[in-house]
Amino acid sequence: MKVEKVDDKKNSDSESEKNPEQKKESEAKKNSEPKENSAPKTKSGFSEKILSYFADLKEMFAELSPKYILTVAASVCFCLLVVAIVLIFAEPHPIGNSAYSGNVDKKIHIKVSAGMTTAEIAEQLANKGVISSSLKFRFISRVRGYDNRMKPGTYVFRFGMSDEEVFEEILNGSKYLVKFTIPEGFTVKDISERLYNLDLTDKEDFLKAAENFSPYDYMKRPEKVLYAAEGFLFPETYSVESDYSIEEILEMMAGEFNKRLTDEMRGKAKEMNLSIHDLITLASLVEKEVRYTEDRPIVAQIFLKRLKLNMPLQSDATLQYLMDAPKEDVSISDTKIESPYNTYQNAGLPPGPVANPGIEAIEAVLNPADTDYLYFVADREGHNHYSYSYEEHLNLVSQYR
Repeated sequence: MKVEKVDDKKNSDSESEKNPEQKKESEAKKNSEPKENSAPKTKSGFSEKILSYFADLKEMFAELSPKYILTVAASVCFCLLVVAIVLIFAEPHPIGNSAYSGNVDKKIHIKVSAGMTTAEIAEQLANKGVISSSLKFRFISRVRGYDNRMKPGTYVFRFGMSDEEVFEEILNGSKYLVKFTIPEGFTVKDISERLYNLDLTDKEDFLKAAENFSPYDYMKRPEKVLYAAEGFLFPETYSVESDYSIEEILEMMAGEFNKRLTDEMRGKAKEMNLSIHDLITLASLVEKEVRYTEDRPIVAQIFLKRLKLNMPLQSDATLQYLMDAPKEDVSISDTKIESPYNTYQNAGLPPGPVANPGIEAIEAVLNPADTDYLYFVADREGHNHYSYSYEEHLNLVSQYR
């Protein structure tokens, strides 16, 4: 009998077709076997390479001496320090920074107070454009030992000075004279604002000091007076050293007043039964109510006559003194402000002066005009118009206001 060879693949296919269950088992077994090029094997191989690299590095560092490692680390640190210093000293000038704006030719006042740190001083200088870098300034100060040698005072700098120039000023305590003018009629608050703008004093500190400042007997603070110094800081142009204290400035201005108030003036006030405090209180009202010289003696006479008749002075200046900002015209509601300074609601003088008067206003009170006027109203140009009766006064008010 003839035997024919049968192909294995055909036999297998034939058997699979005959037995589907056996085919499924065969495929499942085939899929469960690991493949040589599968992803897990690749990942495992990559991890092995990383570990191998670290092992090589560890072996390499083990062969290096500690001295060599320290040398390399020190070199890196030195390079970083050099880079940091370069960045500090190369910091751009704030002229291109929107945080700084100003006239480059303008004098810049910087106040260095006792106890200020180098960082605080440097920040002021940099913020106002005096120096290019606060960090650089602090670095130089620390390296050269300047931190505890900078002297308090108010200094004048210009925009973009060199650090050497700035240090020279502050370390030497170079003083300069600050000139300021106090006009007639300025209040204590006005003076504090002007001195603050010149970097001579702090506003709140000045006002606090003025509350009880009374080096002369006639300045002793009466009850309800807001500032004992009010009225007795003579309006004048002064020059002071940049590091003058608030107390020294007050003493200077009050001293000038005491000098200007002559014995003749004091004697005349005594003849009129006016204390110096009352004299200056009246003069302050005249100063604030009058714009033109010829009106001062007339207004002074009206106030003196009203006091004699026990009539309210009804001075707008006393209301303005109570307000945060001046008003061109006071209102009916303003005349109802609850305050001992309100001369619409209270007869007699206010508790104290409402401004610092000049010599002309003081002289007007001591030498009032000889008239019988009881009322006055100022037009928009500041000229006063006078009347004898309230009806006349109302007509003038409707005409000029």
